[in-house]
Amino acid sequence: MRYCLALDLVDDDALIAEYERHHREVWPEVESHLKACGVTRLEIFRLGTRLTMVMETDDDQFSFDAMAAAERENPAVQRWETAMWRFQRPTPWTEENHKWQRMTPIYRLGDA
Repeated sequence: MRYCLALDLVDDDALIAEYERHHREVWPEVESHLKACGVTRLEIFRLGTRLTMVMETDDDQFSFDAMAAAERENPAVQRWETAMWRFQRPTPWTEENHKWQRMTPIYRLGDA
């Protein structure tokens, strides 16, 4: 399955540059966590302060609820998420107590 999620960044060029530096060296524990939860590919794109994450998952292994539960049990992932929140802001449409918000697919070439 492929998911697309959105999140905003603090509108500060220095913080955005630091956020990007962190993502050039994502902690191994974070990458291991994602893979263990069934994430097979993950990319993050930025336009200004808007981030878009494209995440591909193993349908038999992945669920958002299971990933959130595993995150709560993983101190390294919790530290990463806390550190990243310094740079991040919810979009105007983000559900309360969430960070990344799932986007609604509206078009796919080849779908009829």
